Amino acid sequence: MSDTKVLRLVKRSESGNLPETAFTAKTVAKTEPKPVAAPAPALKPAPAPARQPKQKERPRLSRAEMLKLYRTMYLSRRLDDKEIQMKGQNRIFFQISGAGHEAILVAAGMCLKPGYDWFYPYYRDRALCLQLGMTPLEQLLQSVGAEADPASHGRQMPSHWGHKKLNIVSQSSPTGTQLLQAVGCAEAGYRAKLIKELKKRVKNFRNDEVVYVSLGDGTSSEGEFWEALNTACNLKLPVVFLCEDNGYAISVPVEVQTAGGDVSKLVRGFPNLFIQRCDGTDALESLAVMRRAVDNCRKNRGPSFVHAKVIRPYSHSLSDDERLYRADEERASDAEHDPIKRFGALLTKEGVIDQEGLQKLKDEVAREVNEAADQALASPQPAAETATAFVYSPVVDPTSKEFDTEENVQLSGNPGTMVDLINRGLHTEMKRDPRIVVFGEDVADCSREESLEKVKGKGGVFKVTANLQREFGSARVFNSPLAEANIVGRAIGMAARGLKPVVEIQFFDYIWPAMHQIRNELALMRWRSGNEFSAPVVMRVPVGGYLKGGAVYHSQSGVSLFTQIPGLRVVYPSTALDANGLLRTSIRCDDPVLFLEHKHLYRQAYNKSPYPPDDFMIPFGKAKTVRAGTDISIITYGALVQRSFVAAKKAEQQGVNVEIIDLRTMSPYDWDAIAESVKKTSRAIVAHEDSLSFGYGAEIAARISSELFEYLDAPVRRVAALDTFVAYAPQLEDAILPQVADVLEAIVEVSSY
Repeated sequence: MSDTKVLRLVKRSESGNLPETAFTAKTVAKTEPKPVAAPAPALKPAPAPARQPKQKERPRLSRAEMLKLYRTMYLSRRLDDKEIQMKGQNRIFFQISGAGHEAILVAAGMCLKPGYDWFYPYYRDRALCLQLGMTPLEQLLQSVGAEADPASHGRQMPSHWGHKKLNIVSQSSPTGTQLLQAVGCAEAGYRAKLIKELKKRVKNFRNDEVVYVSLGDGTSSEGEFWEALNTACNLKLPVVFLCEDNGYAISVPVEVQTAGGDVSKLVRGFPNLFIQRCDGTDALESLAVMRRAVDNCRKNRGPSFVHAKVIRPYSHSLSDDERLYRADEERASDAEHDPIKRFGALLTKEGVIDQEGLQKLKDEVAREVNEAADQALASPQPAAETATAFVYSPVVDPTSKEFDTEENVQLSGNPGTMVDLINRGLHTEMKRDPRIVVFGEDVADCSREESLEKVKGKGGVFKVTANLQREFGSARVFNSPLAEANIVGRAIGMAARGLKPVVEIQFFDYIWPAMHQIRNELALMRWRSGNEFSAPVVMRVPVGGYLKGGAVYHSQSGVSLFTQIPGLRVVYPSTALDANGLLRTSIRCDDPVLFLEHKHLYRQAYNKSPYPPDDFMIPFGKAKTVRAGTDISIITYGALVQRSFVAAKKAEQQGVNVEIIDLRTMSPYDWDAIAESVKKTSRAIVAHEDSLSFGYGAEIAARISSELFEYLDAPVRRVAALDTFVAYAPQLEDAILPQVADVLEAIVEVSSY
């Protein structure tokens, strides 16, 4: 369809669906062939005339609206060009553009409500953010790394959007991690509709709110894309998925990336998914399609998926040169469908504005961009001393006395196991705080509620969450798909809205699919946004070996991989009472927490405890001396606490008095308690279940050697697992994991110096 013919349809009412044709920006812009009626069969009445297809939907826009639409598109392009210029002058340090995507993005912004709806854009979405209300100055402040940058305060690359006032949630570089978070954000509103108490507690809750999330065609290859669609469709969440398909993931073309080269055809099997396709370089067509997609979500009919074919007239980023893999003919073909040129030509041909007026508008935009660039360049970068600010919450300190009610605690009732006291802690905290939602694999008693009264209930593979669903309902306690990234990603989105997700990863061994969400999203949300957003999620994770039969994939203990992550608290109780108090602190603190529960310790008799009161808390970073001694200090945690205790009793028969320090929390850990003990005994052993090499104990041992060297009378010794995997055969497992005899041998060796 020619540009002239397009504008003649601007005043037509909105109706009809877009046809499915060969899906490129070039072909979708062509005139569609009219259907030819089949010849009438002989000796039969002639059929009624074939119904003509409906014209492409065109929204009604005033002259002012048309010009504003163009101005925002052009402003976005000029900001890209300005950044490219500044990068060439070494005045900024990275650039990635949204060129070629402007039409669909401005259209999306026109259909959505800033500060009302929620936004999870990706790095091409400059024009969307401008349409929502970000200013050129705000965008260029990020380019220069200024402290005043509202997205990250100088901590992230340009085009990593975020704006608290506009509900643009802080975004990152990993492709696709935003999708599950957007689903979680929408799910917070969904849960608020089910739980009366949540409506005033979910941030900016609106009954007809919509969550926007965008992605490139390459990102549709990520597993999290499919996980996000699955949950959004299953729960009929009001999420608009916008796939901005420019045909390339850096240098990989879409036909290599996607089976059949058309992702919208692949997603057709999802129920409740409203699928739309459009030429994303045509602003008016894009606006019509986005209006339908947003309206579908606003009416709570389920998610929408918009597949917009766009172009990429610039290279992926300034670190890329597309001439290395794109032929000149292909690039020239893209240039014919540049949305800025197309819409500008359309405006002048139909008399909306003349060439002189259009040039005046362009000059005005150029001045605005240049002035914003000058202001941004004059804006100071963050001070060096702010580098560690907002790694953790600046307001809620879980290491403080406020979280310490351990002294003189009054216990009551019969002794319970670690499972019992964790379960009690979850019950009391859920009763106290309606924002808490519990979900994960198999955590519910019974997903099919009609059967709930007929069955005993699952409540987790270890029964830790038993009866939570019965007491608090299926809206607050529910099962997830068997997908760990789904669990953590959704939790991050819920936490952004003020919910308090307490999720379960069924086994530590299977946490790895969620590592992207944990390492690059959960732990980083507060720091990368300069405290504009946070994700205080609690992840409960059964961990460890000594199970007899746990073998390779039910015995892992790679704890040091998580203690290396700034922003993540790591907790590891060894007793039932500690588990109860530390879980309560984990839930009430404002940071993400990895709460490790050793499976071997779940139902041991030696670590049982009567029940503490409902306000019982143990602060993070407070170790416990479980055995006082004078000759050797053992610093340990988890299952090695009891093994060290048994070894210490045997060592006492040989005249060696051993002190045992249970760290209880691993990040942060109680260095003062370690130092006090080592200064007293002058000898130290670090015992843990992880492999010896590169394990957690290496950090503690190194620090003792570095900072307490003058107090030492012997080398620091480590007791740990062999540098291999946990085997199935019991005899082999015993040889691999550290045993009482190994700890005793270390005690004898160190005491001999």
